[in-house]
Amino acid sequence: MICATNVTLSYGKRILFKDVNIKFSPDNCYGLIGANGAGKSTFLKILSGDLEPDSGTVSVGPGERIAVLRQDHFAFDEEVVLNTVIMGHEKLYRIMAERDALYAKPDFSEEDGIKAGELETEFGEMNGYDADTEAAVLLNSLGIPEEMHLKKMRDLEGGDKVRVLLAQALFGNPDILLLDEPTNNLDIKSIAWLEEFLHRFENTVIVVSHDRHFMNQVCTHMADIDFGKISVYMGNYDFWYQASQLKLRQKQSDNKKVTERADELKAFIRRFSSNASKSKQATSRKKLLEKLTIEDMPVSSRKYPFISFKAERPCGKVILEVAGLTKTIDGEKVLDNVSFTVRNGDKIAFMGNNSLAKTTLFQILAGEMQPDSGTFSWGVTITHSYFPKEHSAYFTSNKTLVEWLLQFSPPTEGESFARAFLGRMLFSGDEAMKKVSVLSGGERVRCMLSRMMLSQSNVLILDEPTNHLDLESITSLNDSLLNFEEVILFTSHDHEFVNTVANRIIEITPGGVIDRLMTFDEYIESTEVAQTREALIRKAA
Repeated sequence: MICATNVTLSYGKRILFKDVNIKFSPDNCYGLIGANGAGKSTFLKILSGDLEPDSGTVSVGPGERIAVLRQDHFAFDEEVVLNTVIMGHEKLYRIMAERDALYAKPDFSEEDGIKAGELETEFGEMNGYDADTEAAVLLNSLGIPEEMHLKKMRDLEGGDKVRVLLAQALFGNPDILLLDEPTNNLDIKSIAWLEEFLHRFENTVIVVSHDRHFMNQVCTHMADIDFGKISVYMGNYDFWYQASQLKLRQKQSDNKKVTERADELKAFIRRFSSNASKSKQATSRKKLLEKLTIEDMPVSSRKYPFISFKAERPCGKVILEVAGLTKTIDGEKVLDNVSFTVRNGDKIAFMGNNSLAKTTLFQILAGEMQPDSGTFSWGVTITHSYFPKEHSAYFTSNKTLVEWLLQFSPPTEGESFARAFLGRMLFSGDEAMKKVSVLSGGERVRCMLSRMMLSQSNVLILDEPTNHLDLESITSLNDSLLNFEEVILFTSHDHEFVNTVANRIIEITPGGVIDRLMTFDEYIESTEVAQTREALIRKAA
């Protein structure tokens, strides 16, 4: 159990939390949610003790241990992978290191022997003799094979480092587990394993994630940071969303009824206040009017951008023909004889472990790269717009946001049009005059989506569009693609996003392409698809 009592934190005049009182209990998983900048990661740091609040306290049960998913990917570069995981249990690792240092002494004394015996007892009580095995199992489950366990952390790729740090947080059955974006860089198999791990975990979990499906699978409660406070709801993310929207609509409805009643009373008073026979009734209604209060609607920190894709013209019968596309990059054949046909109404999610393969395919289809062999042809009615995963090149200029957007706007439009458009994408007032070179990752994504909306294309090509977006922006983008009636080709690691948008899945494997007309959930649950994948992998080997 972990409790926050009267916790307050502010930066200058901006108050993040004020007098927060909250208790997180064992055997529950709490999803910590809120808009970008609401203070989710900051609150986790307060709970972990990495950050002191302005006032208030954080307390844990006696003898309970907190484990944290660390975000510094370079902090353990000089450590061996296996040891990095065991370091998640600081006391155990300290005892292990002290014990090993004693045994390494050339002049091992009787006193050292007594001390070693005490350490051995404590080591055994903490299941230290199983530490290497437990660490290895965690690493294997998260996709870090045995041959990497004795490597130095500095020799690992960034994504693998994240997996090791996740294993570190999970190691040793901590009493309180704090996880900030734990599914980043995890594949579907690893995410499924983590979901199952957290289902079995009997202690307290507090997790920050932009993955709605993950939170729906693991969370028993939602802790919502908004209006300068934290409110706890029972249930998963979908239940919270429905309950919060219902609560908002109810408050709006109550206010509307009060306003309508006040208008009726005012009308009666105006009509009969000078009428002697009705003066008592008018006075009575004045007293009723004074008692009516309209509840203030607090301003939420949540903002939903207005995302809406409209095609200038519908697609014709011929959309896209791809035949035998092959491409080798830096000696690696990332595309090998890839063929498929896109049909009207297709919303295709491209899957596969090799993200470079999917990005390369999209770059070829968008005309940014040439294949080594093979052909592709777009239909004569088709206009396509491309959202690249790496888009920093679009934001190197010294242009303001208004100037940047006008490059992609109709030539007849000017600054007022750009400002209005940017306002709907959450760049209001002075923010519209920011230099594009200083934009955050999420702001850049919203700009790139604005560019695509202005193109009015009938085919959208989107490479990981949900990266860097908060939940509100992901929800808006998700809804806009559900309403788009033309063709979408996209990739994403967001399970909910893929499952709700895609009606067709194309998976690029080393041995060939798997192409199925079904939802993502149907695809990952299909035994036939799994058998086909295994056969293609064996063929490639």
